[in-house]
Amino acid sequence: MIINVVKLCAFLLMTFIVGMMSASAKTEGTLAEGMVNPGYVEQPAWFKNSFLDLDDDINEARKSGKRLMLFFYQDGCPYCKKLLQDNFGQRDIAKKTKSNFDVVSLNIWGDREVSFAGVETIEKDFAARLEVMYTPTLIFFDEEGKAVLRTNGYYHPAKFNAALDYVLGHHDKKEKFRSYLARSSAVKTKGKIYKDIESFKAPYDFSKAAGKYTLVMFEQKQCVECDELHNDILKRKESKELLARFNVSVLDMWSEDKIVQPKGKKSSVREWAKQLDIQYAPSLVYFDPDGNEVFRSDAYLKSFHVQSVMDYVSSGDYKTQANFQRYIDARANKLEEQGVHVDIMK
Repeated sequence: MIINVVKLCAFLLMTFIVGMMSASAKTEGTLAEGMVNPGYVEQPAWFKNSFLDLDDDINEARKSGKRLMLFFYQDGCPYCKKLLQDNFGQRDIAKKTKSNFDVVSLNIWGDREVSFAGVETIEKDFAARLEVMYTPTLIFFDEEGKAVLRTNGYYHPAKFNAALDYVLGHHDKKEKFRSYLARSSAVKTKGKIYKDIESFKAPYDFSKAAGKYTLVMFEQKQCVECDELHNDILKRKESKELLARFNVSVLDMWSEDKIVQPKGKKSSVREWAKQLDIQYAPSLVYFDPDGNEVFRSDAYLKSFHVQSVMDYVSSGDYKTQANFQRYIDARANKLEEQGVHVDIMK
Protein backbone atom coordinates (compact mmCIF):
# COMPACT_ATOMS: atom_id res chain seq x y z
CA MET A 1 0.00 0.00 0.00
CA ILE A 2 1.41 3.40 -1.00
CA ILE A 3 1.12 6.11 1.64
CA ASN A 4 2.24 9.62 0.73
CA VAL A 5 3.43 12.09 3.31
CA VAL A 6 0.09 13.90 3.60
CA LYS A 7 -1.89 10.69 4.02
CA LEU A 8 0.60 9.33 6.50
CA CYS A 9 0.41 12.55 8.49
CA ALA A 10 -3.37 12.17 8.72
CA PHE A 11 -2.93 8.53 9.60
CA LEU A 12 -0.54 9.38 12.41
CA LEU A 13 -2.93 11.94 13.83
CA MET A 14 -5.95 9.64 13.73
CA THR A 15 -4.52 6.23 14.64
CA PHE A 16 -5.14 4.97 18.15
CA ILE A 17 -1.89 4.89 20.13
CA VAL A 18 -1.26 1.27 21.00
CA GLY A 19 0.22 0.26 24.29
CA MET A 20 1.28 3.66 25.62
CA MET A 21 2.60 2.52 28.95
CA SER A 22 5.32 4.03 31.09
CA ALA A 23 6.78 0.64 31.94
CA SER A 24 9.66 -0.43 29.74
CA ALA A 25 9.94 -3.75 27.93
CA LYS A 26 11.92 -6.41 29.70
CA THR A 27 14.61 -6.11 27.01
CA GLU A 28 15.06 -2.47 27.98
CA GLY A 29 16.10 -3.11 31.57
CA THR A 30 19.38 -2.72 33.40
CA LEU A 31 22.26 -1.77 31.16
CA ALA A 32 24.82 -4.47 30.57
CA GLU A 33 28.57 -4.01 30.51
CA GLY A 34 29.49 -1.41 27.92
CA MET A 35 26.39 0.66 28.74
CA VAL A 36 24.11 -1.11 26.27
CA ASN A 37 20.80 -2.88 26.71
CA PRO A 38 20.78 -6.69 27.14
CA GLY A 39 20.62 -8.29 23.70
CA TYR A 40 22.11 -5.26 21.99
CA VAL A 41 23.55 -6.03 18.54
CA GLU A 42 25.81 -3.50 16.90
CA GLN A 43 24.35 -2.03 13.73
CA PRO A 44 26.45 -1.50 10.59
CA ALA A 45 28.60 1.62 10.68
CA TRP A 46 27.04 2.75 7.38
CA PHE A 47 23.57 3.15 8.91
CA LYS A 48 22.71 6.85 8.97
CA ASN A 49 23.29 8.79 12.17
CA SER A 50 19.99 10.64 11.98
CA PHE A 51 18.43 13.42 14.06
CA LEU A 52 15.13 11.62 13.27
CA ASP A 53 13.64 14.47 11.28
CA LEU A 54 12.40 12.01 8.69
CA ASP A 55 11.34 14.67 6.17
CA ASP A 56 14.93 15.89 6.13
CA ASP A 57 16.17 12.31 5.85
CA ILE A 58 13.97 11.73 2.79
CA ASN A 59 15.23 14.94 1.16
CA GLU A 60 18.87 14.20 1.93
CA ALA A 61 18.51 10.68 0.54
CA ARG A 62 16.97 12.03 -2.67
CA LYS A 63 19.75 14.59 -3.14
CA SER A 64 22.33 11.81 -2.89
CA GLY A 65 20.45 9.57 -5.32
CA LYS A 66 19.19 7.25 -2.60
CA ARG A 67 15.96 6.33 -0.82
CA LEU A 68 15.08 6.14 2.86
CA MET A 69 14.65 2.84 4.70
CA LEU A 70 13.27 2.84 8.26
CA PHE A 71 14.43 -0.06 10.41
CA PHE A 72 12.27 -0.71 13.50
CA TYR A 73 14.09 -2.90 16.01
CA GLN A 74 14.37 -3.80 19.68
CA ASP A 75 17.34 -5.03 21.67
CA GLY A 76 17.18 -8.75 22.37
CA CYS A 77 15.29 -9.42 19.12
CA PRO A 78 16.83 -12.53 17.48
CA TYR A 79 15.20 -11.73 14.14
CA CYS A 80 16.81 -8.29 14.14
CA LYS A 81 20.12 -10.00 14.84
CA LYS A 82 19.57 -12.32 11.86
CA LEU A 83 18.86 -9.35 9.62
CA LEU A 84 21.96 -7.48 10.76
CA GLN A 85 24.28 -10.48 10.67
CA ASP A 86 22.89 -12.99 8.15
CA ASN A 87 21.57 -10.50 5.58
CA PHE A 88 23.84 -7.48 5.92
CA GLY A 89 26.68 -9.91 6.54
CA GLN A 90 26.46 -10.83 2.86
CA ARG A 91 28.65 -8.54 0.81
CA ASP A 92 26.26 -8.12 -2.14
CA ILE A 93 23.23 -7.32 0.03
CA ALA A 94 25.19 -4.88 2.19
CA LYS A 95 26.63 -3.16 -0.88
CA LYS A 96 23.23 -2.86 -2.59
CA THR A 97 21.60 -1.48 0.56
CA LYS A 98 24.41 0.94 1.37
CA SER A 99 24.58 2.22 -2.21
CA ASN A 100 20.84 2.80 -2.62
CA PHE A 101 19.39 3.53 0.82
CA ASP A 102 19.95 5.70 3.84
CA VAL A 103 18.99 3.36 6.68
CA VAL A 104 17.56 5.00 9.80
CA SER A 105 16.97 2.79 12.84
CA LEU A 106 14.14 3.33 15.33
CA ASN A 107 13.86 1.53 18.67
CA ILE A 108 10.22 0.53 19.23
CA TRP A 109 10.70 1.15 22.97
CA GLY A 110 12.85 4.27 22.52
CA ASP A 111 12.27 7.82 23.73
CA ARG A 112 14.16 9.79 21.10
CA GLU A 113 12.14 12.54 19.44
CA VAL A 114 10.87 11.80 15.93
CA SER A 115 9.50 14.34 13.46
CA PHE A 116 7.57 13.35 10.35
CA ALA A 117 5.04 15.19 8.18
CA GLY A 118 4.53 17.85 10.82
CA VAL A 119 3.99 15.41 13.67
CA GLU A 120 6.30 15.51 16.69
CA THR A 121 6.43 12.31 18.73
CA ILE A 122 8.89 9.81 20.22
CA GLU A 123 10.09 6.49 18.87
CA LYS A 124 7.84 4.17 20.88
CA ASP A 125 4.71 6.19 20.12
CA PHE A 126 5.64 6.48 16.45
CA ALA A 127 6.08 2.68 16.25
CA ALA A 128 2.77 2.15 18.06
CA ARG A 129 0.92 4.50 15.74
CA LEU A 130 2.27 2.58 12.76
CA GLU A 131 1.14 -0.65 14.48
CA VAL A 132 4.61 -2.19 14.43
CA MET A 133 3.87 -5.64 15.84
CA TYR A 134 7.03 -7.44 14.76
CA THR A 135 10.70 -6.60 14.75
CA PRO A 136 12.38 -6.07 12.44
CA THR A 137 9.82 -4.06 10.49
CA LEU A 138 11.14 -2.14 7.49
CA ILE A 139 9.44 0.70 5.63
CA PHE A 140 10.90 1.70 2.26
CA PHE A 141 10.34 5.15 0.73
CA ASP A 142 10.87 6.24 -2.86
CA GLU A 143 12.48 9.51 -3.94
CA GLU A 144 9.18 11.38 -3.61
CA GLY A 145 8.70 10.39 -0.01
CA LYS A 146 6.05 7.75 -0.67
CA ALA A 147 6.11 4.60 1.44
CA VAL A 148 6.16 1.97 -1.31
CA LEU A 149 6.81 -1.19 0.69
CA ARG A 150 6.59 -2.41 4.26
CA THR A 151 8.00 -5.75 5.36
CA ASN A 152 6.87 -7.12 8.72
CA GLY A 153 9.37 -9.41 10.39
CA TYR A 154 12.48 -11.14 9.13
CA TYR A 155 12.97 -12.03 5.46
CA HIS A 156 15.67 -14.55 4.64
CA PRO A 157 18.40 -13.19 2.34
CA ALA A 158 16.86 -14.23 -1.00
CA LYS A 159 13.50 -12.62 -0.19
CA PHE A 160 15.14 -9.57 1.36
CA ASN A 161 17.19 -9.12 -1.79
CA ALA A 162 13.98 -9.35 -3.81
CA ALA A 163 12.42 -6.67 -1.62
CA LEU A 164 15.35 -4.35 -2.33
CA ASP A 165 15.06 -4.95 -6.08
CA TYR A 166 11.31 -4.37 -5.98
CA VAL A 167 11.71 -0.97 -4.32
CA LEU A 168 14.57 0.01 -6.60
CA GLY A 169 12.98 -0.89 -9.91
CA HIS A 170 9.60 -2.57 -9.91
CA HIS A 171 7.17 -0.96 -7.46
CA ASP A 172 6.09 1.59 -10.07
CA LYS A 173 5.32 -1.02 -12.74
CA LYS A 174 1.89 -1.88 -11.29
CA GLU A 175 3.04 -5.30 -10.14
CA LYS A 176 2.14 -6.18 -6.57
CA PHE A 177 5.05 -7.14 -4.36
CA ARG A 178 3.51 -10.55 -3.62
CA SER A 179 3.56 -11.56 -7.29
CA TYR A 180 7.04 -10.12 -7.78
CA LEU A 181 8.25 -11.96 -4.70
CA ALA A 182 6.74 -15.25 -5.85
CA ARG A 183 8.68 -15.20 -9.11
CA SER A 184 11.88 -13.56 -7.90
CA SER A 185 13.04 -15.51 -4.87
CA ALA A 186 12.19 -19.14 -5.51
CA VAL A 187 14.22 -21.71 -3.60
CA LYS A 188 13.97 -25.47 -3.45
CA THR A 189 10.79 -26.43 -1.61
CA LYS A 190 8.36 -29.32 -1.18
CA GLY A 191 6.10 -27.71 -3.79
CA LYS A 192 2.82 -28.54 -2.05
CA ILE A 193 -0.11 -27.00 -0.20
CA TYR A 194 -0.53 -28.68 3.20
CA LYS A 195 -4.13 -29.75 3.75
CA ASP A 196 -3.57 -32.30 6.52
CA ILE A 197 -4.19 -29.84 9.39
CA GLU A 198 -7.47 -28.46 8.04
CA SER A 199 -10.53 -28.68 10.26
CA PHE A 200 -12.62 -26.48 7.94
CA LYS A 201 -12.45 -27.91 4.44
CA ALA A 202 -13.54 -27.23 0.86
CA PRO A 203 -15.95 -26.14 -0.44
CA TYR A 204 -15.01 -23.15 1.69
CA ASP A 205 -17.90 -21.11 3.04
CA PHE A 206 -16.31 -19.08 5.81
CA SER A 207 -19.61 -17.38 6.58
CA LYS A 208 -20.68 -20.67 8.17
CA ALA A 209 -17.65 -20.89 10.46
CA ALA A 210 -19.59 -19.28 13.30
CA GLY A 211 -19.07 -19.84 17.02
CA LYS A 212 -15.31 -20.23 16.82
CA TYR A 213 -12.28 -18.23 15.81
CA THR A 214 -11.09 -19.01 12.29
CA LEU A 215 -7.47 -19.25 11.18
CA VAL A 216 -6.90 -19.00 7.43
CA MET A 217 -3.40 -19.77 6.23
CA PHE A 218 -2.61 -18.18 2.87
CA GLU A 219 0.26 -20.13 1.35
CA GLN A 220 1.84 -21.09 -1.96
CA LYS A 221 3.49 -24.21 -3.30
CA GLN A 222 6.98 -22.75 -3.68
CA CYS A 223 7.45 -21.66 -0.07
CA VAL A 224 10.30 -22.81 2.16
CA GLU A 225 8.74 -21.08 5.18
CA CYS A 226 5.48 -22.97 4.59
CA ASP A 227 7.46 -26.21 4.61
CA GLU A 228 9.06 -25.29 7.93
CA LEU A 229 5.72 -24.21 9.40
CA HIS A 230 3.98 -27.49 8.59
CA ASN A 231 6.83 -29.96 8.92
CA ASP A 232 8.10 -28.63 12.24
CA ILE A 233 6.23 -25.86 14.04
CA LEU A 234 2.65 -27.09 13.63
CA LYS A 235 3.59 -30.67 14.48
CA ARG A 236 4.63 -29.73 17.99
CA LYS A 237 2.35 -30.73 20.86
CA GLU A 238 1.56 -27.19 22.03
CA SER A 239 0.87 -26.06 18.45
CA LYS A 240 -1.63 -28.88 17.95
CA GLU A 241 -3.40 -28.00 21.20
CA LEU A 242 -3.67 -24.37 20.17
CA LEU A 243 -4.80 -25.20 16.62
CA ALA A 244 -7.71 -27.16 18.10
CA ARG A 245 -9.18 -23.84 19.30
CA PHE A 246 -9.73 -22.68 15.71
CA ASN A 247 -11.48 -23.51 12.50
CA VAL A 248 -8.37 -24.00 10.35
CA SER A 249 -8.09 -23.79 6.57
CA VAL A 250 -5.05 -23.72 4.30
CA LEU A 251 -5.50 -21.87 0.99
CA ASP A 252 -3.30 -21.48 -2.06
CA MET A 253 -3.12 -17.68 -2.32
CA TRP A 254 -3.01 -17.93 -6.13
CA SER A 255 -5.98 -20.30 -6.50
CA GLU A 256 -9.02 -19.45 -8.63
CA ASP A 257 -11.19 -21.77 -6.50
CA LYS A 258 -14.43 -20.11 -5.46
CA ILE A 259 -15.05 -19.39 -1.78
CA VAL A 260 -17.48 -17.47 0.41
CA GLN A 261 -15.73 -14.92 2.60
CA PRO A 262 -16.59 -14.56 6.32
CA LYS A 263 -18.95 -11.65 5.60
CA GLY A 264 -20.72 -13.58 2.83
CA LYS A 265 -19.04 -12.11 -0.26
CA LYS A 266 -18.29 -14.63 -3.01
CA SER A 267 -14.92 -14.54 -4.72
CA SER A 268 -11.95 -16.65 -5.72
CA VAL A 269 -9.19 -17.32 -3.19
CA ARG A 270 -6.86 -15.20 -5.32
CA GLU A 271 -9.28 -12.26 -5.27
CA TRP A 272 -9.73 -12.55 -1.51
CA ALA A 273 -5.96 -12.63 -0.94
CA LYS A 274 -5.64 -9.50 -3.08
CA GLN A 275 -8.42 -7.72 -1.15
CA LEU A 276 -6.69 -8.60 2.13
CA ASP A 277 -3.38 -7.36 0.68
CA ILE A 278 -1.66 -10.67 1.36
CA GLN A 279 1.97 -10.06 0.39
CA TYR A 280 3.81 -12.94 1.99
CA ALA A 281 3.50 -16.72 2.28
CA PRO A 282 2.66 -17.99 4.76
CA SER A 283 0.29 -15.31 6.03
CA LEU A 284 -1.86 -16.48 8.94
CA VAL A 285 -5.04 -14.41 9.20
CA TYR A 286 -7.29 -14.69 12.24
CA PHE A 287 -11.03 -13.94 12.23
CA ASP A 288 -13.37 -13.70 15.19
CA PRO A 289 -16.69 -15.64 15.30
CA ASP A 290 -18.42 -12.68 13.61
CA GLY A 291 -16.05 -12.82 10.63
CA ASN A 292 -13.95 -9.79 11.51
CA GLU A 293 -10.20 -9.96 10.97
CA VAL A 294 -8.61 -9.43 14.38
CA PHE A 295 -4.94 -10.22 13.76
CA ARG A 296 -2.52 -11.57 11.21
CA SER A 297 1.04 -12.85 11.24
CA ASP A 298 2.77 -12.27 7.93
CA ALA A 299 6.36 -12.55 9.09
CA TYR A 300 8.93 -15.29 9.47
CA LEU A 301 8.26 -16.67 12.96
CA LYS A 302 9.58 -19.59 14.99
CA SER A 303 7.38 -21.83 17.12
CA PHE A 304 7.15 -19.66 20.25
CA HIS A 305 5.90 -16.66 18.30
CA VAL A 306 3.50 -18.70 16.15
CA GLN A 307 2.08 -20.29 19.30
CA SER A 308 1.94 -16.93 21.05
CA VAL A 309 -0.18 -15.43 18.26
CA MET A 310 -2.60 -18.37 18.46
CA ASP A 311 -2.86 -17.95 22.22
CA TYR A 312 -3.15 -14.16 21.93
CA VAL A 313 -6.18 -14.46 19.65
CA SER A 314 -7.96 -17.55 21.01
CA SER A 315 -7.70 -16.36 24.62
CA GLY A 316 -9.21 -13.01 23.69
CA ASP A 317 -6.22 -11.21 25.20
CA TYR A 318 -5.89 -9.14 22.04
CA LYS A 319 -8.98 -7.24 23.23
CA THR A 320 -7.30 -6.00 26.41
CA GLN A 321 -3.58 -5.97 25.51
CA ALA A 322 -3.21 -4.13 22.22
CA ASN A 323 0.59 -4.31 22.20
CA PHE A 324 1.60 -7.75 20.99
CA GLN A 325 5.25 -7.34 21.98
CA ARG A 326 4.27 -6.70 25.60
CA TYR A 327 1.98 -9.71 25.49
CA ILE A 328 4.88 -11.89 24.29
CA ASP A 329 7.11 -10.67 27.12
CA ALA A 330 4.41 -11.41 29.71
CA ARG A 331 3.72 -14.85 28.24
CA ALA A 332 7.41 -15.77 28.21
CA ASN A 333 7.79 -14.67 31.84
CA LYS A 334 4.73 -16.67 32.88
CA LEU A 335 6.02 -19.83 31.19
CA GLU A 336 9.45 -19.42 32.80
CA GLU A 337 7.77 -19.07 36.22
CA GLN A 338 5.99 -22.36 35.52
CA GLY A 339 9.32 -24.04 34.82
CA VAL A 340 8.93 -24.03 31.03
CA HIS A 341 12.09 -22.71 29.40
CA VAL A 342 11.39 -20.45 26.44
CA ASP A 343 13.77 -20.57 23.49
CA ILE A 344 12.25 -18.15 21.03
CA MET A 345 14.39 -19.33 18.13
CA LYS A 346 13.42 -23.01 18.23
